[in-house]
Amino acid sequence: MNMGPGGTITVIGEAMLELSRGDGDGWNLRYGGDVINTAVHLARSGDTVRLASALGCDPMSADLRAQWEAEGVDTRLVLAAADRLPGLYAIETDAVGERTFHYWRSEAAARQMFALPESESMIAQAAQSDLLYFSLITLAILPDEGREALLALCQRVRAQGGRVAFDGNYRARLWSDPAVARHWRDRAIALADIGLPTLADEVEMGEADDARDAALRWGAGLGREIIVKLGGEGCWVGEQLVAPPRLIDVIDSSGAGDAFNAGYLHARLAGAAPDDAALSGHRLAGWNIGRRGAIPARDAEAPY
Repeated sequence: MNMGPGGTITVIGEAMLELSRGDGDGWNLRYGGDVINTAVHLARSGDTVRLASALGCDPMSADLRAQWEAEGVDTRLVLAAADRLPGLYAIETDAVGERTFHYWRSEAAARQMFALPESESMIAQAAQSDLLYFSLITLAILPDEGREALLALCQRVRAQGGRVAFDGNYRARLWSDPAVARHWRDRAIALADIGLPTLADEVEMGEADDARDAALRWGAGLGREIIVKLGGEGCWVGEQLVAPPRLIDVIDSSGAGDAFNAGYLHARLAGAAPDDAALSGHRLAGWNIGRRGAIPARDAEAPY
């Protein structure tokens, strides 16, 4: 699977303000959100990446937009919702790097991305993508009309020769019931060329026993490329486990799956085989969890 030079990736979803604990008692204000995490890693890797979303017209929204642009992410498909603000979440990590999240997002601008005056133009431009990437969280934050619009966009991308990648990020508090989440997840899977579920999410939703079972439920062997993420154990690719190349001392597990997705997709779109692409995903995720924040600042060890 080689997208070729000059291909365009559009990621669509919510990007938020992030509060995370520093080494002392204070909080650090950054940005994060599953799709923007992946977008920044892809842009740092040299891919052409656009974010489709919505922000407010406030100074913090302007600062978010400027930071993403500085990372190389095209924000021309980020719409302005004059009466809304960006969402906010806080992360606390325990002694082994496991996360607890707290959200303030019920009135976030991104929920309106398909209901603004400029939405039709955004959809038309996003349809001209070589790869469209979104997650179950993207579906979770949208009203039903927005969910239908997003799935229709997937159909348009595929009809024009593009591909769709879908990450099964499940956050129970964003859904009224696991059955509702499974309904929208299954509709998204049906339109995906590449599926990136996490086994822990599938188990929490009550639908998988092991990695092979999750892959089959996502349509492995039916023309879809399914990679099941297994946390520190690695990932399930085809019929084999691909383990991380080395153990990492976890400082902050925030954004690990998003970094893996970026490393995997970047390598696959450049023509790497799935197992080699999985190793690229592990390397980027390993670098990510050895630092604080969902998107750590680039340093000399970053595997871009």
